[in-house]
Amino acid sequence: MKVIVAEKCGFCPGVRNAISIAEKILAQKNDVYSLGPIIHNKDMVRRLAKTGLKTVDSVKEIRSGTVLIRSHGAAPEQIAKLKKKELNIVDATCVLVKRVQQIARELDRDGYKVVVIGDENHPEIQAVVGCAGDVVVVADESDLHKLPKNSRLGVVCQTTQNPEHFSKMLCAIGRQGFSELKVINTLCKEAIKRQESAVELCKQVDIMFVLGGLESANTCRLAELCKKYNSQTFHLQNWNELNTIVLSGKNIAGVTAGASTPEWIIAEFVENLETANTGSR
Repeated sequence: MKVIVAEKCGFCPGVRNAISIAEKILAQKNDVYSLGPIIHNKDMVRRLAKTGLKTVDSVKEIRSGTVLIRSHGAAPEQIAKLKKKELNIVDATCVLVKRVQQIARELDRDGYKVVVIGDENHPEIQAVVGCAGDVVVVADESDLHKLPKNSRLGVVCQTTQNPEHFSKMLCAIGRQGFSELKVINTLCKEAIKRQESAVELCKQVDIMFVLGGLESANTCRLAELCKKYNSQTFHLQNWNELNTIVLSGKNIAGVTAGASTPEWIIAEFVENLETANTGSR
């Protein structure tokens, strides 16, 4: 089978930096924790666990040692609890996520009602929410009833959202009653490049594979976009999840991967796909 890999896919600079920091710390220290999965990729998290990284869900689970703040960041309240326990804190937060946090603080300080376009259950958003006062999170137009009327609104966006959704939501917010609207573009350019590259490729192939964690927001976004243009799109975490029957009769496959998908997952998938039997079953 002919396999084409998207020009832009896999680790983004923020994720690569977080993994690099984790590997360096693990080589130096024994008692190392990550407050939540350092990135949204189970294969990578398992690999780091084998070298000693312990992933926990709350500060309560950590009594001593070094704590990595994951790429999605952490709320100031969590950081304060870690400091109170006198733990060694190593910050691996993506610089773009830090930027959203800082903007939220500034908007709140300047008297704006902070509005975040994104998924309220995503750790990046939860960390941003913790940086300001009463933040409103809107995922889609069904959430717009949360917006206060006749207020000064300061709008930012989850870094991995796509520009089309951001634009659509801004138009919808603009139709609501407000006294002032300030919008700051906090979209990640790396995520946008991956989205554009994936969409371009999926239009040219018989079948499209999007590799990455099922809980990874940017990977899910890639899969959603590709499905709009190619119904034969499959979101998989790795090669083991592929039911090869879907390859029947297909000649050209496209492969892309989320920003938290390691190169070795992509390479293994492509290598196996190239030698797969695609005849009738």
